[in-house]
Amino acid sequence: MEAVHRPPAAPPLSRTAVHVLLAIGPEERHGYAIMAEVARITDGAIRLGPGAIYTTIRRLLDDGLIEESDERPDPELDDQRRRYYRLTVLGRTVAAAEVRRFETLVQASRRWVLEVPPT
Repeated sequence: MEAVHRPPAAPPLSRTAVHVLLAIGPEERHGYAIMAEVARITDGAIRLGPGAIYTTIRRLLDDGLIEESDERPDPELDDQRRRYYRLTVLGRTVAAAEVRRFETLVQASRRWVLEVPPT
Protein backbone atom coordinates (compact mmCIF):
# COMPACT_ATOMS: atom_id res chain seq x y z
CA MET A 1 0.00 0.00 0.00
CA GLU A 2 1.35 3.43 -0.96
CA ALA A 3 1.68 6.06 1.75
CA VAL A 4 -0.49 9.13 1.36
CA HIS A 5 1.29 12.45 1.85
CA ARG A 6 -0.54 14.63 4.35
CA PRO A 7 0.49 18.10 5.43
CA PRO A 8 1.49 18.42 9.08
CA ALA A 9 -1.41 18.99 11.42
CA ALA A 10 -2.04 22.65 12.04
CA PRO A 11 -4.38 24.27 14.52
CA PRO A 12 -7.67 25.44 13.05
CA LEU A 13 -7.63 28.92 11.61
CA SER A 14 -9.69 31.76 12.98
CA ARG A 15 -13.17 32.12 11.54
CA THR A 16 -12.10 35.31 9.78
CA ALA A 17 -9.04 33.65 8.23
CA VAL A 18 -11.16 30.79 6.89
CA HIS A 19 -13.65 33.24 5.40
CA VAL A 20 -10.83 35.20 3.74
CA LEU A 21 -9.25 32.07 2.25
CA LEU A 22 -12.59 30.84 0.94
CA ALA A 23 -13.45 34.30 -0.42
CA ILE A 24 -10.19 34.51 -2.34
CA GLY A 25 -10.72 30.95 -3.60
CA PRO A 26 -9.32 30.22 -7.05
CA GLU A 27 -9.22 33.88 -8.04
CA GLU A 28 -7.16 36.92 -7.21
CA ARG A 29 -9.02 39.51 -5.15
CA HIS A 30 -8.30 42.83 -3.51
CA GLY A 31 -9.43 43.68 0.03
CA TYR A 32 -12.79 45.23 -0.83
CA ALA A 33 -13.61 42.33 -3.16
CA ILE A 34 -12.73 39.89 -0.36
CA MET A 35 -15.12 41.72 2.00
CA ALA A 36 -17.88 41.62 -0.61
CA GLU A 37 -17.30 37.92 -1.36
CA VAL A 38 -17.43 36.99 2.34
CA ALA A 39 -20.79 38.75 2.59
CA ARG A 40 -21.98 37.01 -0.57
CA ILE A 41 -20.94 33.46 0.36
CA THR A 42 -22.47 33.83 3.83
CA ASP A 43 -25.70 35.39 2.52
CA GLY A 44 -24.84 38.54 4.45
CA ALA A 45 -24.53 36.77 7.81
CA ILE A 46 -20.85 37.72 8.05
CA ARG A 47 -19.73 41.23 7.20
CA LEU A 48 -16.06 41.89 7.81
CA GLY A 49 -14.76 45.41 8.10
CA PRO A 50 -11.48 46.74 6.74
CA GLY A 51 -9.66 46.31 10.07
CA ALA A 52 -10.51 42.61 10.29
CA ILE A 53 -9.78 41.98 6.62
CA TYR A 54 -6.41 43.72 6.48
CA THR A 55 -5.21 42.34 9.83
CA THR A 56 -6.12 38.85 8.62
CA ILE A 57 -4.51 39.40 5.22
CA ARG A 58 -1.27 40.43 6.95
CA ARG A 59 -1.32 37.25 9.08
CA LEU A 60 -2.10 35.03 6.10
CA LEU A 61 0.75 36.67 4.14
CA ASP A 62 3.13 36.14 7.09
CA ASP A 63 2.04 32.50 7.38
CA GLY A 64 2.56 31.88 3.66
CA LEU A 65 -1.10 31.02 3.00
CA ILE A 66 -1.64 33.86 0.53
CA GLU A 67 0.66 36.00 -1.58
CA GLU A 68 0.37 39.33 -3.28
CA SER A 69 -0.13 39.07 -7.02
CA ASP A 70 2.19 40.89 -9.40
CA GLU A 71 -0.39 40.75 -12.17
CA ARG A 72 -2.80 43.66 -12.47
CA PRO A 73 -6.06 44.03 -14.33
CA ASP A 74 -6.38 46.64 -17.03
CA PRO A 75 -5.33 49.97 -15.42
CA GLU A 76 -8.27 51.64 -17.14
CA LEU A 77 -10.62 49.40 -15.16
CA ASP A 78 -8.85 49.37 -11.81
CA ASP A 79 -7.32 51.57 -9.13
CA GLN A 80 -3.52 51.18 -9.12
CA ARG A 81 -3.45 51.41 -5.31
CA ARG A 82 -5.26 48.09 -4.93
CA ARG A 83 -3.28 45.06 -3.94
CA TYR A 84 -4.45 41.70 -5.18
CA TYR A 85 -4.02 38.45 -3.27
CA ARG A 86 -4.13 34.79 -4.23
CA LEU A 87 -3.84 31.53 -2.34
CA THR A 88 -0.50 29.77 -2.25
CA VAL A 89 -0.27 25.99 -2.59
CA LEU A 90 -0.05 25.84 1.21
CA GLY A 91 -3.08 28.15 1.46
CA ARG A 92 -5.13 25.84 -0.78
CA THR A 93 -4.04 22.84 1.28
CA VAL A 94 -4.98 24.53 4.55
CA ALA A 95 -8.32 25.75 3.13
CA ALA A 96 -9.11 22.20 1.97
CA ALA A 97 -8.25 20.84 5.43
CA GLU A 98 -10.59 23.40 7.02
CA VAL A 99 -13.40 22.43 4.65
CA ARG A 100 -12.88 18.72 5.51
CA ARG A 101 -12.92 19.60 9.21
CA PHE A 102 -16.20 21.47 8.79
CA GLU A 103 -17.68 18.62 6.73
CA THR A 104 -16.87 16.17 9.51
CA LEU A 105 -18.47 18.45 12.08
CA VAL A 106 -21.59 18.94 9.96
CA GLN A 107 -21.93 15.19 9.28
CA ALA A 108 -21.62 14.35 12.98
CA SER A 109 -24.11 17.09 13.87
CA ARG A 110 -26.62 15.90 11.29
CA ARG A 111 -26.45 12.34 12.61
CA TRP A 112 -27.02 13.57 16.13
CA VAL A 113 -29.83 15.93 15.20
CA LEU A 114 -31.57 13.38 12.97
CA GLU A 115 -31.10 10.35 15.25
CA VAL A 116 -32.05 11.86 18.60
CA PRO A 117 -35.83 11.96 19.06
CA PRO A 118 -37.19 15.30 20.32
CA THR A 119 -37.96 15.39 24.03
